[in-house]
Amino acid sequence: METAPKLGRDVQPKKDKLQAKKKKPRRYWEEETSPTAAGASPGPPRKLKRNRELRPQKPKNIHIRKKSRISKKPQAPKKPRERGPQRSLSGAQDPFAGPAPVPGEVVQKFRRVDKSKKLPRSKSKTRSRLEAAEAEEEEVSVRAARSELLLAEEPGFLEGEDGEDTARIRQADIVEAVDIASAAKHFDLNLRQFGPYRLNYSRTGRHLAFGGRRGHVAALDWVTKKLMCEINVMEAVRDIRFLHSEALLAVAQNRWLHIYDNQGIELHCIRRCDRVTRLEFLPFHFLLATASETGFLTYLDVSVGKIVAALNARAGRLDVMTQNPYNAVIHLGHSNGTVSLWSPAMKEPLAKILCHRGGVRAVAVDSTGMHMATSGVDHQLKIFDLRGTFQPLSARTLPQGAGHLAFSQRGLLAAGMGDVVNVWAGQGKASPPLLEQPYLTHRLSGHVHSLQFCPFEDVLGVGHSGGITSMLIPGAAEPNFDGLENNPYRSQKQRQEWEVKALLEKVPAELICLDPRALAEVDVISLEQKKKERIERLGYDPEAKAPFQPKPKRKGRSSTASLVKRKRKVMDEEHRDRVRQSLEEQPQKQEKAAKPTGARPSALDRFVR
Repeated sequence: METAPKLGRDVQPKKDKLQAKKKKPRRYWEEETSPTAAGASPGPPRKLKRNRELRPQKPKNIHIRKKSRISKKPQAPKKPRERGPQRSLSGAQDPFAGPAPVPGEVVQKFRRVDKSKKLPRSKSKTRSRLEAAEAEEEEVSVRAARSELLLAEEPGFLEGEDGEDTARIRQADIVEAVDIASAAKHFDLNLRQFGPYRLNYSRTGRHLAFGGRRGHVAALDWVTKKLMCEINVMEAVRDIRFLHSEALLAVAQNRWLHIYDNQGIELHCIRRCDRVTRLEFLPFHFLLATASETGFLTYLDVSVGKIVAALNARAGRLDVMTQNPYNAVIHLGHSNGTVSLWSPAMKEPLAKILCHRGGVRAVAVDSTGMHMATSGVDHQLKIFDLRGTFQPLSARTLPQGAGHLAFSQRGLLAAGMGDVVNVWAGQGKASPPLLEQPYLTHRLSGHVHSLQFCPFEDVLGVGHSGGITSMLIPGAAEPNFDGLENNPYRSQKQRQEWEVKALLEKVPAELICLDPRALAEVDVISLEQKKKERIERLGYDPEAKAPFQPKPKRKGRSSTASLVKRKRKVMDEEHRDRVRQSLEEQPQKQEKAAKPTGARPSALDRFVR
C-alpha cells in the first residue's frame, strides 16, 4: 500500500498563484508593515496578540488605595491649547490664517445699533433675543464693511489751480475736460414755446420727466436720449412726479390730479385732489402727498387708490413743499415765515419752526435728514439743524432771494436766483454746506422754475422758462448704487420683481414720525400711565403681590381644574378685602375734601351732616 508523500521531505510544494501577483504599492498615508515571510500569501494584516508576560502582575494580597477624584486644593483653570498656524495636506502653512481684520471706523459707519446703551433688565428669554439681535446686527455691519472693498467707484471733485476760484470755471470748460460719455450728459433743450418747466428724475436716475406750464408733458431716457412719451394735456401743468417706478407718472394739472403711464395713456383722474400746486412721493410708504391752493395736505395711497389723510394746514395757499428722505415727514413753507412738519398720523403739525421774518419761498432737506435749507422774501438763506434743536447753523444774505433749493446725495446745495444757479459744497456728506464761497455758478437763458440733482450722476437738472438744462456738478452724487434697490440697468422682469417685493415691504403710514428709531423702543411713559389707570380702576395693584400658587395634593386632588378653582377663590377673597377696605376709607377722604384743615368756621357748617 502506497502512502502519500509528506510535504517538505520528498516532494517540493507547489507555488501558489498569489505569489505571481505583484506587490501592492504603499501609499504615503498607510503605515509601513513588516515584510511577509517567504512563501506566505500577502493578505490582511493579522492582529498581534498582546504579550501578557511583559505586563507586570499585581500581587493578590496587597490592596491599593485609590485616590479621590475630588481634590482638596483649588486647581487653576486649564488654559486652552493654542493652536498654531493651520497646515494643509501638503504641510504648507497659511500666512494669512483666519478672516482679514476690518478697521473699526469702517464698521462704525455701517453700524445702526448704539452699543453705548446697555440692555434693559428683563427676562432671560427676552434678554437672549436682544443679545442675538445685537450679534446679528454686528455681523451684518462687519459684512457690509468687508463688501465696501468691492465699491471701486469714487466720488468726483473739482479743484482749481493755485489760488483759482472754482466758481469761475464755466460749464464749457468742464465739458472739454471730461471724457466723451460724461460730456454727453450736458445738454440744453430749447422749449420756449411751452415753458416754464418743472422736472423730476426717477429713483434710479435713468429717466427724466418734465412738464410745461402750457400743457407739454414728456418722459425720456435722458442717458440714451430715447423718448418714452410726449403729449399735450391742453391744460396748465403745475408739477410732475414719477411714482414708485418709471412706468407711472403723476401730473398736477390746473383742475385735478391725473395719472399717466410711460406711453402717455391716462389711467386715472383723481378729482378729490383738486387745484394741486406741489407733489411729493414717499417711495417706502407708496404715498403721494399733494399740496393745494385751498390749504389742504392730502396723502394718497397709490397701491390701493385710497386717500389716507386730508389735513388742513390753516395757513392759506400751499406752494412750498418738500419731504425729508430720512423719516418721510413733509415740510411745508408758509407765508408767515414758518415751516411746519406733518405726518398722516397726526391732524396737527409735529413741529413748527420760525425761519424768516417774511414768507418762505423754498425748502430743501438733505439725504441724511440732519439739515434743512430755507430761503425767504427777506433774501436770507439759512441752514437749520433737524436733530431735535431746530436751531439755525449758518445764514447768508443773497443779493437776490433764492426761489428754489435742492440738496444732492453728497450734501451739495443748489439755489436758483433768477437766471443764475449757485452751488455750495461742504466738507463731507454729513456736514452742512459752507455758504461763504460758492462751489460753482452758471447763468441760464431763462428764469429758474425747478431744481433737482440726478441720483447716482454728477448732474443737476434745471427747468426754466427757456426749456431744460442739464449741468455737470463734479462730486454731487453717490458713485455706487445698490443693485437690489435702485438699479439703473435693470430689465423689465427685474423691475416687476422689485415692485412685488416693495409692495410686500410697504411701511404703514401710521409709522411716520420725527424719530424713526423710537419705533423699536418701549414707550415707558405710556406704559406707566396705563398701569396707573389700571390701579385706579381696580382699586388695588394686581402686580404688587406675587400670584398665589396652590400646593399639590394627592389622591387626584391636584387636577388642572381644581388648581384653577383654588387660585380663583383666593383672588376673589383678596379682591373683596381690598374693596371693603377702600369703601371704609372713602368717607374719611370725602370729609377731608369737604372740610379742609385750617379753614375758618362758617355759619353754613350747621347744615353739614
